[in-house]
Amino acid sequence: MKSPIPLVKRSAQLAAGIVCAIALVASAPAVADAQVLTTDNVCGKTADARGIAAKDLPDIDATNAYVMSKDGTVYYARNADEQVKIASITKVMTAILAVENCKMDEKVTVSNAAATVGNSTAGLLEGDELTVEQALRGLLIPSGNDAAVALAEHVGKKLDSKTKDPVATFVKAMNERAKKLGCTGTLFENPHGLDFDEWAGDMHSTARDVALMMQEAMKNDAIRQVMASSDAWIEVTGADGSDRSHSMDTHNVLLGQDGNIGGKTGTTDDAGYCFTAGYERDSDEIYTVVLHSSSTDQRFADTAALASWYYGHKTTIAVANTKEKTVNGNPLMARISQIDWTDKTIDATLADPSAQATVFSLAGKVTEKVTYDDLRGTVHVGDKVGSVTLKQNGVKIVSVDLVADEEGSGPNPIEWLLVKLDRLARRIDNRPLAAESETVAKAPAV
Repeated sequence: MKSPIPLVKRSAQLAAGIVCAIALVASAPAVADAQVLTTDNVCGKTADARGIAAKDLPDIDATNAYVMSKDGTVYYARNADEQVKIASITKVMTAILAVENCKMDEKVTVSNAAATVGNSTAGLLEGDELTVEQALRGLLIPSGNDAAVALAEHVGKKLDSKTKDPVATFVKAMNERAKKLGCTGTLFENPHGLDFDEWAGDMHSTARDVALMMQEAMKNDAIRQVMASSDAWIEVTGADGSDRSHSMDTHNVLLGQDGNIGGKTGTTDDAGYCFTAGYERDSDEIYTVVLHSSSTDQRFADTAALASWYYGHKTTIAVANTKEKTVNGNPLMARISQIDWTDKTIDATLADPSAQATVFSLAGKVTEKVTYDDLRGTVHVGDKVGSVTLKQNGVKIVSVDLVADEEGSGPNPIEWLLVKLDRLARRIDNRPLAAESETVAKAPAV
């Protein structure tokens, strides 16, 4: 039977940990080495090329950085394809393979090699048995190297039951999975990211590739839940059969602040201070990457700066950018030709006159494309008569139907005969055979 730590004691320890984390962020010094670079890329072009002023760029210290949305849109990049060490961010890929190849209640046994890897650990001992879910917690919350090796051995044996080196089998799978994700600058050599002494080697990745890995990881509910967990406890069964629970150090001190929903740190002398994070505000999810920041406080300051920069430049615009109104008081978007006549149009408004769109203000001008339906016969108020589509930087932002905001009857037989005669005269005079459609609304300004 488990012997859990008393609730009062556990709550006190959790509270103390949270207080310490908040104090660490609050006391983070202003960083003199942070810098604004107009050579950084914003939405695919350098800030210089876009004419973006320095005041509208993030002030960060990291040598490599990236901001990408959940759908893969890249908003910011600094030296994004430079191959560098990423230390324990490696564990993001370890987590991906673990959840893709295991059930969360599968049991993992900790070997001597896993228990003795050292450095950052989840406190696992040789012979410990724990579920994959608990191992995942040990991997991502305290960045446990022991959990990384234990998972690699477990999954490696599942991938190849005859393998003599399950860790090597797992690492091979890590590299194959990275290629499938489109990571073109990544090479893994172990499941934890240590890059010195016996672990020294040519392992590397890029800010762009890290963002792709984080994006993939956050598609999995198990990983999202662990990364978002403020409960830094792990439960294991020891080699002697006794159950125990113990707390772990939480490395993501930004968790829960300003929309932070998780992240993974990495630190070695060669990698510097690294961090990849997920943020969500108003259902808008992004992933940030900072590599080779100058201190542990700085990587969190850089991350917070990138998130604030992105969300601070999101703005809401009205789709109906027009001062003219229909007779019903709605925004007049267009006058659309009623082609059964030679001289009549239908006033069109938006199906949702209050429609809005959210754009990133630094991505460039918003363009508008209005399409008109062929209006024949009788047209009633509310009938679809076209559509308006807004794009920014070539990407569709929103598309809204246009609807008639006035009634329009078709010609009766006598009127149709008169229309035919009028069109005959128009052909002779080389005039339009029907009224031309006219767009009244303009593309909204950002």
